[in-house]
Amino acid sequence: MSKKIREYKKHNSFINFKTSQESENLNFKKYLEQILINQDLKLNFTLEERNIIEKIKNDFKIENPKEDKVFKITPHVREEILKIEKKDIPKYLIHRYRYEIFPLKNIVDDYPPYLQIEPSSICNYRCVFCFETDKTFTNKKNGFMGTMDINLFKTIIDQAENNIEFISIASRGEPLVNKNIDKMLEYTEGKFLNLKLNTNASLLNEKFIHAILSGGVKTVVFSADAAEEKLYAKLRVNGELKKVVKNIEMFNDIRQKSYPKSKIISRVSGVKFNDEQSIDTMESFWKKMVDQVAFVDYNPWENIYDKDPSDISKPCSDLWRRMFIWWDGKVNPCDSDYKSKLVVGNINDNNISELWKSDKYGEYRRIHISNSRKNLHPCNNCIVT
Repeated sequence: MSKKIREYKKHNSFINFKTSQESENLNFKKYLEQILINQDLKLNFTLEERNIIEKIKNDFKIENPKEDKVFKITPHVREEILKIEKKDIPKYLIHRYRYEIFPLKNIVDDYPPYLQIEPSSICNYRCVFCFETDKTFTNKKNGFMGTMDINLFKTIIDQAENNIEFISIASRGEPLVNKNIDKMLEYTEGKFLNLKLNTNASLLNEKFIHAILSGGVKTVVFSADAAEEKLYAKLRVNGELKKVVKNIEMFNDIRQKSYPKSKIISRVSGVKFNDEQSIDTMESFWKKMVDQVAFVDYNPWENIYDKDPSDISKPCSDLWRRMFIWWDGKVNPCDSDYKSKLVVGNINDNNISELWKSDKYGEYRRIHISNSRKNLHPCNNCIVT
């Protein structure tokens, strides 16, 4: 078992990241600086956006930045940037700055930097490190299980378009459980610079694969934590590694034959849960099937409500970084609180911007800024900062 992580930085949770992309020889800062200089900023951006660009350019001038509040380009971000049109890079950087830096400075504007949309809270797996092992959550009688209506999904997408560029299609459950996931993904086509789909890949079929490759998905993350059948089955209970491999191979076959110009990034990403897992073994096994292989830190959130207090007083950055919209329209400030004790409202009653700037969200932010998260449950038991 991994040692308990006292503080979990969810927005920077990669502990290993391997990529097959070849961009190491590119002086990336200079490449981006040149793009920002050549853009007609007055025509394309608001005053606030132009100010952000100036801050990015100033941060780029800092050699070997060590401070958290300096805007840096990490390897996976670099790969994302290299996949988008050059004309869209300034816009991407603005939204990336909002995602990285605004939470560190407790800045709130009209929209969350990142939006997670949950097509399904239901999952066919019972991974040992996941709250789906909590039977009080998965018991259908308790009202937590369900799938999102496609019309609600379209409403959310319509509100987010041109306002939020970073979207995740995933949260508490497996997105492909939703039978309309293909139509949902198709509806996102051309609407976001950065849209990520997380799936365990066990339910992949030809219809869903075509929807992923033809829709708005920019990065597809196949969640897998091992490269051996026995260890995989031990961690991803109910899962079968050879079935997942077969499905990812089918994804690649369709991608090569039907979408040879696709710029989608594929990644196998696992939770580093114990010492049996090896990034070298993972890379060796998966690198021929995907563009990237990674491990993220283990966050002990299986049942946050029954944990001992964490004694962490630092504010949770998710309150300034992400908004979560569950399958039934409930809006939550985080997914550690998977039973929605901190629900701020419902997207059926208020729009994204209203909820993001709501009194309830503001109350939670004030509690955290005043180092009083110990008085807010389940924040008092959580280690995310």
